Amino acid sequence: MSSPLQITIATRESRLALWQAEHVKALLEQRGHQVTLLGMTTLGDQILDRSLSKVGGKGLFVKELETALEEGRADIAVHSLKDVPMNLPDGFALACVMEREDPRDALVSNQYASFADLPQGAVVGTSSLRRTVLLRALRPDLKIEPLRGNLDTRLRKLDEGQYAAIVLAAAGLMRLGLRSRIRETFAPEQMLPAAGQGALGIEVCSGRQDLVEALAPLVHQTTWLAVAAERAVSRAMGGSCSMPLAAHATFSGEYLQLRAAWGDPETNAPLVTARSASAAADLAHAAALGEEVAARLRAGGAG
Repeated sequence: MSSPLQITIATRESRLALWQAEHVKALLEQRGHQVTLLGMTTLGDQILDRSLSKVGGKGLFVKELETALEEGRADIAVHSLKDVPMNLPDGFALACVMEREDPRDALVSNQYASFADLPQGAVVGTSSLRRTVLLRALRPDLKIEPLRGNLDTRLRKLDEGQYAAIVLAAAGLMRLGLRSRIRETFAPEQMLPAAGQGALGIEVCSGRQDLVEALAPLVHQTTWLAVAAERAVSRAMGGSCSMPLAAHATFSGEYLQLRAAWGDPETNAPLVTARSASAAADLAHAAALGEEVAARLRAGGAG
């Protein structure tokens, strides 16, 4: 076991981000480390009047936390992995990927019991280009409207009657004890999740071997291999978290099965889909699988 460390966690101050940081804090404290939290408001939390794809993508939730690591004010940053850019800046490394919570998308509505029950032309809120193209493919009759803000803000906007339904990550609702708000979870076959959805990643400054060793007991290797394949699709397709791209990998025995989908948010062209499977013994094999699936997407016309 690594020697006990004093560890400061940089975290966003939304309720979900604080839950995630507290969860990691408790696990590290069980192993003898002394842990404090450094709460921060990021640019992504401040810009709420424009979609993420227009203002720089989900990396806006990460930059201030990385600055705190760089300046030595914090040692680790806990992220929802789907918010982490596919290529980390020089000087930073992903030191740990934890066991994934439910990766699926969830329908939340006060009026309708299921997605099928939504009437024609109903307004559905989402902040994600991926969800927008997948929802349109399922129900072209719906009106998909932008929805920004942290999880509590999104739920409040629904409760105020601005939307007939909203689509959120099931994992966030479950972590905050809000499972009862979920009317329906979409099967991955129906609505493919985002790369890394439901998994937590922990970022450190490169070279902090002491932290890598301290975090090693929190690593969930099969989750890490799956998300490595998913993130490799996204990286090969251009690396942006704000792409209309879904990628989801699961193990079947020793084989990692990876599926991906891409849609054009500007047109109603059909989704481009691709899939492949291979034995993935390490992160390099998982990444190679992701690159193969990305090549198949591009061959199918994905941009």
